[in-house]
Amino acid sequence: MHSIIIDQKMTLIEELKFRGFINQCTDETALTQIIEKKSINFYIGFDCTAQSLHVGSLIQIMIMRLFQKYGHTPIILIGKGTTRIGDPSGKDETRKMLSEKEINNNANNLKKIFSKFLIIKSNNNKAIFRDNSKWLDRLNYVNFLRDYGKHFTINKMLSFDSVKLRLDREQSLSFVEFNYMIFQAYDFYELFVRENCILQIGGSDQWGNIVNGVDLIRRIKGKESFGLTTPLLTNANGEKMGKTTNGAVWLNEKLLSPYDYWQFWRNADDRDVIRFMKLFTQLDLKTIQEFEESKSLNINELKSILADEATTLLHGKENANKAKFAADKVFSDKSISDDLPTFSLKNNDFNKKVFIYELIVKIGFASSKSESRKLIRGRGIKKNRKIVEDETAEIMQKDFSENNEILISVGKKKHFRIILD
Repeated sequence: MHSIIIDQKMTLIEELKFRGFINQCTDETALTQIIEKKSINFYIGFDCTAQSLHVGSLIQIMIMRLFQKYGHTPIILIGKGTTRIGDPSGKDETRKMLSEKEINNNANNLKKIFSKFLIIKSNNNKAIFRDNSKWLDRLNYVNFLRDYGKHFTINKMLSFDSVKLRLDREQSLSFVEFNYMIFQAYDFYELFVRENCILQIGGSDQWGNIVNGVDLIRRIKGKESFGLTTPLLTNANGEKMGKTTNGAVWLNEKLLSPYDYWQFWRNADDRDVIRFMKLFTQLDLKTIQEFEESKSLNINELKSILADEATTLLHGKENANKAKFAADKVFSDKSISDDLPTFSLKNNDFNKKVFIYELIVKIGFASSKSESRKLIRGRGIKKNRKIVEDETAEIMQKDFSENNEILISVGKKKHFRIILD
């Protein structure tokens, strides 16, 4: 591999390219000229479809963080309005409709996540939160079609992947979803007018929707705006990031513990480590290059650094240190860390048999009892570091240590503590 000479005085676009953030841009040359001369306002939209974002959305958050570092102002568009519709981009089926209460709760949870990565107070370019229901809820449908619908052609809308793929697979696409791309384009127009926002960023599956917004602004205002997409986030095996066999890798500690988040990064494929450092940490480029070329650091040390840095950004240095300490304790074969994911049992739980295969399902390390039994047959389950041989093996009160705890391991990388409460 040829060395790349890192200039610590890189421009924003140069650093974005080096880190691997750019997939497509409507006019990279013109955008580069503008952002090198002045600060701009840009936005990314997030619908409120779940209690939390998962790691698949992290690339969008990190690119906002990088733009903000260079003096530009991020606008986080919370899609309370579009959440009621459902974006068909990258989806195989119609989105479940949520209640107003669910949408509002989800929106509040999203704001808490952004506050961990972005400056939202006491800064000239602090992040701005906007809610598209503020303008979408006020639209008169007939007037909207007359004033804005005329700028969209069915021919072009059918050509976008978000629609075309669903139709090619003969999967249903509701008229409500079909309207989503028009509303997203209108969101960009509204932010252009209200906030002087000239750039929309999104995932690669959003390209068609983003281009629609750029075209709408040009047609109505006769002015230039820009769209930029990030690449689809996959691991070295080509699998989409964000979910594992055990479920989503949430950015909310109530849904995924700091320990499990640390372990997610620690267990990255060897081929992904340097790429993930570039995308998901704030390590400077010179340091990352030194890691890439280092002969003294082994891959496990680099994985640990990746896990430390990524976990620190989301959960803070203290939680990252605790997670690492807990992982080290598991492998030291000496004791069980309090910071491991924990499951409590009470004395009256032992009025009936407590089967290990059932416990594995309850803790979320297997999706079904049959899968859990299969893990035991494959010698993949350990109790207190000893292989569980019997599918019907139980947890018994005598198994608990002096500290009233048991260590259960699923494979080499998943561990949890059972305590007698």
